[in-house]
Amino acid sequence: MDGLLLQSVLLFVVGAIAGILNVLAGGGSLLTLPLLIFMGLPSTMANGTNRVAIFAQNVFAIGSFRRRGVFPARLALLCTLPALAGSWVGANLAVTMDDQLFNRVLALVMIGVMVFTAVDPMKKLRLEEHPLTPLRKLAILVSFFVVGVYGGFVQAGVGFLIITALLLHGLDLVRINAVKVIVVFCYTFIALGVFINHGQIDWPAGIALAVGNALGGWIGPKLAVAKGHDWIKKVVTATVLIFALKLFFG
Repeated sequence: MDGLLLQSVLLFVVGAIAGILNVLAGGGSLLTLPLLIFMGLPSTMANGTNRVAIFAQNVFAIGSFRRRGVFPARLALLCTLPALAGSWVGANLAVTMDDQLFNRVLALVMIGVMVFTAVDPMKKLRLEEHPLTPLRKLAILVSFFVVGVYGGFVQAGVGFLIITALLLHGLDLVRINAVKVIVVFCYTFIALGVFINHGQIDWPAGIALAVGNALGGWIGPKLAVAKGHDWIKKVVTATVLIFALKLFFG
């Protein structure tokens, strides 16, 4: 098996695992983005290439939510508009950052997301849903601009930010996940455009990763009804920690 084919198979497999992880919990980019860097892509190109898979996965995810009759369009629009502006800012920051600095920032982000998921400060939060007053709408606009900047810059772990932001407004997880895929799909379109404009996409790698992500996104809901995913969380946590240490000290 030649090097390019082996690389494509590896990206497909890890992409599928990331797609399943994104459905079950989130954080699939914590695996795929470091992998692209370790395979020899410059960090900026790895960051851009990863967006091809994110975009493809969310196309399928939006279709899935629409078929199930879950499509909170008004709330999604409110969240998406500031995220679009933030994504443009974050992506432009990413394409101008030094690779070594980006790797260290990514390593710190990965460790931060791991700590957040381990502590899970939102697990006991069960707020009643509140009407969207002007003040609450302003809070959403500001928080999703920040989400957009973060997502445009690095993407990894952005789902946890979105879930946290919307849990604070008392939304149920079904609608939160529907809003999440709509917002991520839309701002990824902007971020992907920035990376394409700067020539920072490896299309063969991105397509292999995207096909794997799409398969994982299809398999994930079927696994979500089963129990016993703790072992997946432990394996992923250990892998992410190793990746983060290698990025930081590499």
